[in-house]
Amino acid sequence: MPSSIRPNALTGTKGMSKGILHWLDRNIIDLFRDFKLSYLPPLMVYVAAGISSLTAIVGTFFVKDYLSLSSAMLASLSFWIAIPWSLKMVFGHLVDLFWRAKTLILFVGALLIALSLLIMIGLIAERAAMERILPVDTWYVISSLLAPLGYVLQDAVADAMTVEAVPRVSEDGSPIDEEKIKLMHTTMQTLGRVAVVGGSLLVSLINLYVFSDIQKMSEAQKVQGYLYVYWTALIIPLLSVLGVVIAVWLRANARRKLELHGFSQVQIGQALDVQTEPTAPNWTILVGGLIFVVFTLTMGLSQFPYGQEIIFLGSLAILLYLIARMTSELSTEMRTTLIGTALVIFMFRAVPTPGPSITWWAIDDLKFDQYFMSVLTLVGGVLSLAGMFIFRRFLAERSIAFVIGILAIASTIFMLPTLGMYYGLHHWTSAMTGGVVDARFIALVDTAVESPLGQLAMIPMLAWIARSAPENLKAMYFAVMASFTNLALSASQLGTKYLNEFYVVTREVRDPITGVVKVAADYSQLGSLMVICILLSLLLPLCAVGFVKLTRFKAI
Repeated sequence: MPSSIRPNALTGTKGMSKGILHWLDRNIIDLFRDFKLSYLPPLMVYVAAGISSLTAIVGTFFVKDYLSLSSAMLASLSFWIAIPWSLKMVFGHLVDLFWRAKTLILFVGALLIALSLLIMIGLIAERAAMERILPVDTWYVISSLLAPLGYVLQDAVADAMTVEAVPRVSEDGSPIDEEKIKLMHTTMQTLGRVAVVGGSLLVSLINLYVFSDIQKMSEAQKVQGYLYVYWTALIIPLLSVLGVVIAVWLRANARRKLELHGFSQVQIGQALDVQTEPTAPNWTILVGGLIFVVFTLTMGLSQFPYGQEIIFLGSLAILLYLIARMTSELSTEMRTTLIGTALVIFMFRAVPTPGPSITWWAIDDLKFDQYFMSVLTLVGGVLSLAGMFIFRRFLAERSIAFVIGILAIASTIFMLPTLGMYYGLHHWTSAMTGGVVDARFIALVDTAVESPLGQLAMIPMLAWIARSAPENLKAMYFAVMASFTNLALSASQLGTKYLNEFYVVTREVRDPITGVVKVAADYSQLGSLMVICILLSLLLPLCAVGFVKLTRFKAI
């Protein structure tokens, strides 16, 4: 009997091995097999965007320990931070208009990011000197506002570079098949998300190194660690600039190869240039964008009542108008598809969160330190990266409405363990398992399971724009749709601000010099805040999916 079973078992094992190898080849190896050197420049900018989270953990502890900003105020600041992303349509159109000068736009973005980082370095290293010029809170706000402006400039250029990175002719000048170009666009956009997550993984490793002995560090040593992280973060603008330099070199190399094959300068231009004709200025976008900037600054500086709400509604109205004008060039089917997709993603991203209060609670009550939060970031990054490989085919074969519906349900479920810990779940599990399943164990498992979900929603829409938008308006399409979906983050922050004003949560704030408690910690309303956020995270996306399913709109 055993001898008769062994061959079948062996056959089954071989079949399973072949199946695994086939899956790996189809979903992971194939992605890197399709990699082209021309993809590298935009990927470097995206890696820089991923590295931008390097200062997130340090910033969280800096704000908690050294600033007196409330949770509602920080949510309000997050609203203003999101505004530049709502203006991405203007920057995208500028990239289309000044296509050959897009490197200069990226350089300006890199400079703004560097200035933001240098301000934080000054606050940590020379706080007293900085405070003699402006209050510490004010410096922090300025730094927080400069960085996103720099990143949105870089991102607008990077999106345009992804289109330029996909070749339309081979090295000998022969045209590439349209289906192959379509696949390359999908690969490019997938690798873009991989690059962002890869940058965040590098961030986690750096934080793990810096805070490996956090329990033994004095306060002065922690501050030096914070300073080291911000100095290291200056690699972000440097990496972006290097990506542009490589792009220029690759283009020059491609021109030389085509010249060797006997192509004229006109033919080379037609083969390599994404824009064969200059883009006409869209004065509606340019003038409207200028008016919006002036209006936003005026409202912000004047402290006008309900200024944020008015700015949000104005931004939404402008974007809806631009989308209507932009999509008028598309067929009815393409227009309804793009609008339906944008709506679903908007509602998924517009869900309010508990804000920084949940992180403060985790630090104070669960005793999560800088090192453990770095571990969570690393685990989350690794699993996010794996998720994009695992779900690559799933994204290609399912509609975005289905994907968002699944993500909404999953995200809701994965918020429940944190809510459970607020009400003491970790105490019960720790007692039942001899201390194994404690708060950190639950947080690790929850992060590991939840993390792959966050980077998936945008890939189908980005790939669709790259292959379907008019050739001379690629950057604008990326920018307008990104502005619309990023405006959802402004809506999320407004909702977060309202909830934090209703459910007041405070962390302990001490005077940095005297050590006197200025604000007492109070997490008594955090549970109710989390319950509301969990319900909204489920209901808002599912309502959008239902709308798309029941109307003429559809999703990619």
